[in-house]
Amino acid sequence: MQYFSEFQTLLYSFGDEVDPVVFQDISRYADVVDQIKDNLLFYNFHTIQEGFRPDQVSLQLYGTPLYYWTFYILNDDLREQGWPLTRPELEAYTKKIFPNTVIHTRDKITDKFKVGQVVTGNFSGASGTIIRRNLNFGQIVVKGSVSFTSTGEQIQSVNSNGVTENITAISSAPEYQSTSHYINESGQQVDLGIDSDATSPTFQGLLAPGAQLTERTFEEVYLNVNESLRSIKIIKPSLIGTLISSYKKAMRE
Repeated sequence: MQYFSEFQTLLYSFGDEVDPVVFQDISRYADVVDQIKDNLLFYNFHTIQEGFRPDQVSLQLYGTPLYYWTFYILNDDLREQGWPLTRPELEAYTKKIFPNTVIHTRDKITDKFKVGQVVTGNFSGASGTIIRRNLNFGQIVVKGSVSFTSTGEQIQSVNSNGVTENITAISSAPEYQSTSHYINESGQQVDLGIDSDATSPTFQGLLAPGAQLTERTFEEVYLNVNESLRSIKIIKPSLIGTLISSYKKAMRE
């Protein structure tokens, strides 16, 4: 990688090896870029276009693909979270980390439909095992991709005592498209919460979201984070040559 080309080498013995090997000293660091990363005189903002790789952006801005590493030095978010994904890549990623199915209900589930129970849809006949619950949102997470009827299906389960339990699903969706949280009209994240009388025999279930609350799915959350990574600081093209020379000099010293 071009970033490591100026790193000096040293002799290093790995593990129990007797003979040392030549190894680049990756612990070396020069703070040349850090000194100017917050100085408006040295950088502009740039929006990464869909599908552009770091080397392509470097070529677009500087006429060479070799200065891509400066983007990571200059932008903490890129270094910590990575380069923004394309839409197909992001969709594949969210499906991978949220591979299950979520049933949403407003019925009381504090004392039923517990983790480990098998649920079955009375209309669809689909079934699966509960692996997680979110009581605040009335969510039951079922392992894997299960095709319940999307709305209004009666869901049934038999608990460890042999008692049949029932709820009505107001929706069923892939986990990545299910509710992550709600935001109010000020853009602040809020929890729906459960009724203060949740332990009462007269409890009617989960409080419905108000008109001023907006749902945010996991897919939308990851999309927003991904889009935020597209706006980056870049060293001004007129100064990139000078800064690269200073960086190389500092690394050699």
